[in-house]
Amino acid sequence: MLIEAIHSCSIKYPDIANSTIHLLMDFLGDPNAQSAVDVSLFIREVVQIYPEMRETILRKLIESLYQITSSKVYRSALWIVGEYAESPNDIELAFSTMKDSLGEPRFAELDAEEDSKETNALVSPVGQSERRDGPVILADGTYKTSSALETKSTAPKIVGQTGTNLRSFILGGDFFLASVLATTMTKLVLKAQNTALDESHKQTLHALVLLYLTSFLRLGKSKVPRTPIDDDSYERICLCIRILTGNDKLTREITVRECRQSFATMLKQQQNKQNKSNEVFDVIVQVDDLIKISQLRSGRSYGGNDIEDEDELELEKATGLSERKQDLSGKLHRIVQLTGFSDPLYAEAIVNVHQYDIVLDVVIINQTSDTLQNLSIELATQGDLKLCERPQSYTLGPFGQIEIKSNIKVSSTETGIIFGSIVYDVAGVVTEVRPCIVLNEIHIDIIEMISPALCDDTSFRNMWAEFEWENKVAVNTNFSDLSEFLDHIIKATNMACLAPPSSLEGDCGFLAANLYAKSVFGEDALANVSIEKVAENKIGGFIRIRSKIQGIALSLGEKITQNQKKQ
Repeated sequence: MLIEAIHSCSIKYPDIANSTIHLLMDFLGDPNAQSAVDVSLFIREVVQIYPEMRETILRKLIESLYQITSSKVYRSALWIVGEYAESPNDIELAFSTMKDSLGEPRFAELDAEEDSKETNALVSPVGQSERRDGPVILADGTYKTSSALETKSTAPKIVGQTGTNLRSFILGGDFFLASVLATTMTKLVLKAQNTALDESHKQTLHALVLLYLTSFLRLGKSKVPRTPIDDDSYERICLCIRILTGNDKLTREITVRECRQSFATMLKQQQNKQNKSNEVFDVIVQVDDLIKISQLRSGRSYGGNDIEDEDELELEKATGLSERKQDLSGKLHRIVQLTGFSDPLYAEAIVNVHQYDIVLDVVIINQTSDTLQNLSIELATQGDLKLCERPQSYTLGPFGQIEIKSNIKVSSTETGIIFGSIVYDVAGVVTEVRPCIVLNEIHIDIIEMISPALCDDTSFRNMWAEFEWENKVAVNTNFSDLSEFLDHIIKATNMACLAPPSSLEGDCGFLAANLYAKSVFGEDALANVSIEKVAENKIGGFIRIRSKIQGIALSLGEKITQNQKKQ
């Protein structure tokens, strides 16, 4: 939290950035990995925003590479060095530091026997039998005995294990770090071609980097690391080799310049998003307004009706009803029919959900010519809903109507159900069993309890790894446009898209975006949309939802399933 606060202050006030950045760089080797990651992200942003501080920060960062103990921090630091090292001195210092950290280019002894076996397998005649390991039968029919001491270990040996953190990470199988290191070296070699370094020295650096890249690939295919190299890292390193051995000017220009421009665009979008979240809203209540407490008021200063009217007005403000009085079209969408048209009583309810309260505005119409006495609505709830009032009795004349309000408290974001019945007596008629009309169920929509929210990518990934409840929904829709389908899902789930608009532009065959929302109780709801065009006018993929609360994951999945197709 302290590093994040210093980060925010330094971005707002450039004068203090120069004095704080060098102190924070001492935390790059901090045992707490999260603190070191926050410092590396801070350095990355400052280097981009303040060009006049780049040279001193780069020198300090390169000198601090020996102290870094986290692979994630290493990746961020190497990216900064590869992007912003421009002068011959910075490039030379970066190469010298990385060479000392990596040691000699060979990471493991090559297994000559295995290489010869592979070569012989390729050139051996078709009729030649392969050597098989197993028991050998002698001419007299007995098995040949063998000793375990004759078995020769063919495990590859580690070469030049210097104990430095960078080399240890790579020998341990962190090939993602190796691919970032390969990209950094490639950028530095390409930049060195346009500097005043000696031509022979440029060729030496070029050959040394190619030697390191090929060593990474051979190490990944050997048995030294605990895990073999993954396909993405392998392709990335191979791409760096092709860039260094080829003469494609466009590819080289993209490698050296476009990454920095993309990063600058990302920072600008994050700043715009932050400015929107910090917008000043209209002040509804002043800090010095009088607080009115009805229990402390005397009845002499007001008439009884005035007090009741004022209490009713305050209740409407608290439940949000006053804000929605003019929204007639919105009320129509929230009407739920409770009884049938042929029932003696017709009832419907307007459901108003406002944070912790649900207000049911029930209208009952008497469709008979009888006077109904002791009429009451008996409600019950399922889920984390609680009734606040006891049912009251009313008298309803022939073909008359009455409006009844009922307040229900909400204690969690899980979907709840309200059900019940209407009981009454017919005037002048005595029956053993009171007439009863069962009401239709009212399902409380979770969308009313969550609102769009924003968070940074690091917090989203941490919550995604922490939350245990996941709901995976397969995409089955009649939408043909990926962006249109994403907008439809965002509207249906009332969530915010964390992906920047620029990353969603253009025509592409696939789309991936993260969505985030927060409930009125402070609970987080995460979603990941991964879709692609599987055929003409056909979209496939999955939407994964995660949350700490099982009800949120299930309810959002239900909502997405119901609203996947165009209406």
